[in-house]
Amino acid sequence: MPQLNPSPWFLIFLFSWLFFLIVLPHKLTSYLFNYSPTPNNTKSHEPKPWNWPWS
Repeated sequence: MPQLNPSPWFLIFLFSWLFFLIVLPHKLTSYLFNYSPTPNNTKSHEPKPWNWPWS
């Protein structure tokens, strides 16, 4: 039975899992988390009170 012989397909299986477990996560995380926003202005603004003419 050729299904029980691991020689033809085991290396393909092993290398594909190595690719999915090592190479692909690095590529995905570098694509997803490459932008780290920094605030331009850190001063807080004081809120202005509203001027209600009818009160």
